[in-house]
Amino acid sequence: MGGGGSMGGGDKMGGGDMGKMGGKMGKMGKPKADKSSSTGHVAPAAPAQSGPAVVHASTSCKSGAGVCQDISKSSCSGGHYESGFCPGASNIKCCISDSTPTPPPSSSGGDLTLNQLIAVMPGVSSSKASQYLPYLNSAMRSGGITTRRRQCAFLAQVGHESGSLRYMEEIASGAAYEGRRDLGNTQPGDGVRYKGRGPIQITGRANYQAAGQALGLDLINNPTQAATPQVGFRLAVWFWNSRGLNSYADQGTQSAFDTITRRINGGTNGKSDRDSRWALCKRTLGA
Repeated sequence: MGGGGSMGGGDKMGGGDMGKMGGKMGKMGKPKADKSSSTGHVAPAAPAQSGPAVVHASTSCKSGAGVCQDISKSSCSGGHYESGFCPGASNIKCCISDSTPTPPPSSSGGDLTLNQLIAVMPGVSSSKASQYLPYLNSAMRSGGITTRRRQCAFLAQVGHESGSLRYMEEIASGAAYEGRRDLGNTQPGDGVRYKGRGPIQITGRANYQAAGQALGLDLINNPTQAATPQVGFRLAVWFWNSRGLNSYADQGTQSAFDTITRRINGGTNGKSDRDSRWALCKRTLGA
């Protein structure tokens, strides 16, 4: 990161989403056969002349966890009724088995707000957060980083690497990377030219070349654009997905987050700060 130390090693820099119930919960009366039909098919019962249409047990609740029933004509045996998941009048409710938990709220995170970004990036200025926010949200959407778990894992790592978005370019000169063939630095001056840039501090000729090809950018001849928010956040998401890190973020465990750290850093440098940022983001966003 801007403070140095984590961007030159390991995998990173070496190129190196309630299912429906299994069975139906009890049938409400079977429709009678239409005797005038020669086909033998069962025809639905004629609708009542007044009042709401009958909702049959085969109508699944919008929650996906039960069936819609008319509570004046049926009982929810072995379960309980919940409102708001069925079409029709107020007497049509969803019968949910007590053995099937109600599905949790959607984990889709949506875009970050300015206040949320400031809260999860301690020390970032309001003006800089406001400048970066649209580029960050756009990049996360494009890379499928759209659930709170994914967002928090990503933001914790990016926050560490960039010092809460204060450093979009490594403070050190990059000379320490000179001759690092594991980074693809084979030409004189590659260390300085391809030093850590962007919110995830992408480093080395090999990474600049691969990212440029993936994003349609000439980063070999114009490496400094990696430090701009327009490009930097796209690079960070490219790097994240090129290492398959969403699958680990989805697990939401410390072990999986540690794997993310190793795949970004090549080790566990800054683990305490990364973990603290992850915990802060989860508290802030409700992950």
